[in-house]
Amino acid sequence: MLVECITLKPIENSMREILLINISGHDQPGITSSVTAILAEYNVNVLDIGQAVIHDTLSLGILVEVPSESGSSPILKEILFRTHEMGLRVKFEPIAEESYQTWVEAQGKPRHIVSLLARKITAEHISKLTAVSANFGLNIDKINRLSGRLPLGPVPANSKACVEFSARGDITDTAQVRTAFLELASAMDVDIAYQEDTIYRRNRRLVCFDMDSTLIEAEVIDELAKAAGVGDQVSEITERAMAGELDFNESFARRMALLKGLDESVLVSIAERLPITEGADNLISTLRHLGYKTAILSGGFNYFGKFLQQKLGIDYVFANDLEVVDGKVTGRVTGTVVNGERKAELLRELAARENISLEQVVAVGDGANDLPMLSIAGLGIAFRAKPIVKRRAGHSISTLGLDGILYLIGVSDRDRSTRKF
Repeated sequence: MLVECITLKPIENSMREILLINISGHDQPGITSSVTAILAEYNVNVLDIGQAVIHDTLSLGILVEVPSESGSSPILKEILFRTHEMGLRVKFEPIAEESYQTWVEAQGKPRHIVSLLARKITAEHISKLTAVSANFGLNIDKINRLSGRLPLGPVPANSKACVEFSARGDITDTAQVRTAFLELASAMDVDIAYQEDTIYRRNRRLVCFDMDSTLIEAEVIDELAKAAGVGDQVSEITERAMAGELDFNESFARRMALLKGLDESVLVSIAERLPITEGADNLISTLRHLGYKTAILSGGFNYFGKFLQQKLGIDYVFANDLEVVDGKVTGRVTGTVVNGERKAELLRELAARENISLEQVVAVGDGANDLPMLSIAGLGIAFRAKPIVKRRAGHSISTLGLDGILYLIGVSDRDRSTRKF
């Protein structure tokens, strides 16, 4: 057994002792109970306690206040004997009241969450992320793995890894912090999400999705264009619109006009072969079991949105109504065009309908026309998006599937494994 014991001296002009107890070793039942039972005999107050277990190895820390009538010597002696019996290592450290007071005052500093997402996390990823955090004065006080355990060897297909860092610190320019993390994420081919740790983070209630290239790995209008024999023309316009080079309404009208005369029967075959984005099923089913509402807010078409609604179990769908006359597509839509501004308007309406604040809304999209809704949602996520969208959105995910969003709202793989999702 390894024991590190610093000689404790009564703090001058003080009626109490503050003591930090660190216990480590092979994890086993009864450790915390045994140690705190000893502390209880001496009427010790627990000021803080934290525990982590990595690969069956325990690290337990207890910060205590020892009453003047008790004294620390008999407590240390009993804990030493008990931990020796259990094959554990123990370290004792006295804490000055001034140091403790400084620590207490630090709890008033703003809290932040930095999430690292990748197929596999390396030491380099963590080293560089924590270096950026330190550069902005963020002091990390908790690290938590949200993803499941990865096997040794080659990374499995569609694997997911996420480590969450909880930090404290005063940030004067959040945009500068986000930019630094975005640049680092791009350089390392990972995702890094920075968000303030507020009451809303684990209290989101509505998730709104773009459809094309978000919930599905395709642009429906491009698929319709291929069937109409105008694929290259429409794809070029779509690409420029998604990159923000063309006004959405103008580009939409130009693309729609090229579809005039397309047979209605084509819609069925396209809907049936739409490729669902990686992680979409897992994400939607988990959100549903957690009581979230979900919505599609799309500049695409209602026909395909309704198809996905039935397939995935989505609550709301708002998209464009494709006009069909005599079994042929007319090249027009009916009703109000769902553009970027309309998506933001619909998001506000849904939040009001669900009686929640915008802070409780998550919005997910990939194109420039998604930016209005991403900017007003409490958590706006650019998913596998164009560079301009990633730069302007609050957060982005590019390396994982859609279910990586669960990590950003604080849902771990362990949470899911304990429920029958």
